[in-house]
Amino acid sequence: MRSSGASQWVSRWRYEMAVKPERPGIWRLRTGGFFIRARVTDPRTGREYQRTTVLRGEGHALKDALKAQDQLRSDTREDLEPKTPSMPLWSEYAASLFEAKVAEGRLKSGKSRERWANALGRLIPAFGRLRVDELRAADLIAWRDGVARWLRDGMPSTRKRDAGKLVKLSPATANGWLSILKVICTAMTKHYELPRDPGRPIDYFPVPRTYTREQPNALTAEQVPLFLAKMRELYPQHYAMTFLGFMIGARPSTLRPLRRNGDEPDLLWEEKVVLLRRSNPLRQEIVDQTKTGIDQEIPLPPAVVDVLSEHVASLPRGKMRECGLLFPSINGDMRARSVLDKPFHHVLEELGWSVRLTPRGMRRTFQDLARAANVHDFVTRAISGHQTERMQRHYSTAQREEMRDAVDRVMSLATARSSQG
Repeated sequence: MRSSGASQWVSRWRYEMAVKPERPGIWRLRTGGFFIRARVTDPRTGREYQRTTVLRGEGHALKDALKAQDQLRSDTREDLEPKTPSMPLWSEYAASLFEAKVAEGRLKSGKSRERWANALGRLIPAFGRLRVDELRAADLIAWRDGVARWLRDGMPSTRKRDAGKLVKLSPATANGWLSILKVICTAMTKHYELPRDPGRPIDYFPVPRTYTREQPNALTAEQVPLFLAKMRELYPQHYAMTFLGFMIGARPSTLRPLRRNGDEPDLLWEEKVVLLRRSNPLRQEIVDQTKTGIDQEIPLPPAVVDVLSEHVASLPRGKMRECGLLFPSINGDMRARSVLDKPFHHVLEELGWSVRLTPRGMRRTFQDLARAANVHDFVTRAISGHQTERMQRHYSTAQREEMRDAVDRVMSLATARSSQG
């Protein structure tokens, strides 16, 4: 700082200005006008920022300088505020989230990716034109009302050959769309710090009971040997797979990729052990883990190993014998997901049973067989791969005789004292 030759003026910041400010941060210039400074503290970091400006000429009054100082503070605060990113279209965000989940390995199986792709094919036409911050719960509710009408009246087919036709829509499928819609809405709400999640108020559709007293999708202990015998008679090529499914309660998707030899066999013949550690959710894709993510090592009794040995010995020469799969298709690939559907249906018809049984019913039947054989729940879960008692109960069907026996034992205890008297 140096004197300008007059006691009331100094040279500061390359300007000739008054020694004392007219107001805090405002100095009059010798040539007319004002030098203005504003200081603003960033509330997030505590760091102070200083900005300056100049009003030149004699025509400016002090009130003009004060107004300019306020504007300078306001502009500085605005510059310090975090910039809100431009909001993308809902369709763009949904597609990017799908790609991110695939890249991160959160959608590992082809079945999961296919489920997402199918859902986005329904959701994007409905919401894709809106930006993520424009989507409201009312938009979702209106769309859900339309889906409810599809559940009642039928849904327009997406196949070109069926254009104009209505096809049946199940509540489970509709709820799958809603589930993915909710996931996307929750993610975008967090990502862009939106004030509310538009998907939260949306309810799922009620789903009819999957299993009933008449159709539990399970066989009784008396029915299993009859079913297996008929399967061996009509479909010997599928007998071993069905037999193993009933014996260990494994999912068909876990049985299909089992390897009988090779670098990493899943059937250890000498040890009499089967390893469940892979899954086949879709076509020929193999996921290197089970549905629950838990590797299982299940010892097998000699009789089960004998059935599997007979099966391998019966494989015809060529691709089926050359491949390393335990249950190969005629081309040496994995069997189709629906490979057991028709055989199960035909066997039930030949037996004259009205019960409906899907290949997944082998897993439910195993739970009932294990209970009838007095296998401890802990051991049953270790074989079936269920992680909780709740899931074990979900796949179990209490049989009439065991319930009758339970009531009888309770009655015996309840009436013991009166009988003694």
